[in-house]
Amino acid sequence: MKSKPQKTEKSPDFEQSLGELEALVAKLEQGDVPLEDALKTFERGVALTRQCQTALRTAQQKVELLLARNGTEEVVDFADDEDDDVDDVER
Repeated sequence: MKSKPQKTEKSPDFEQSLGELEALVAKLEQGDVPLEDALKTFERGVALTRQCQTALRTAQQKVELLLARNGTEEVVDFADDEDDDVDDVER
């Protein structure tokens, strides 16, 4: 019986990536970062953003699968409080 190959390198979790991204943004917002360092920081930020987007897409797909298994086939977009206010005005 063959076992599944194990990943030797685990990608960072969403919360860790998001925390690092927030720290990088704060560093860049200070404005006193040399250009070369700012470019490297920005490049790292782009990579972290992509990791976070991938993790969010994966989580969304899992939720959609769970909903489909439970007989609920309709996926409803999550609306924050600000969107609700806009809808009320338009009605």
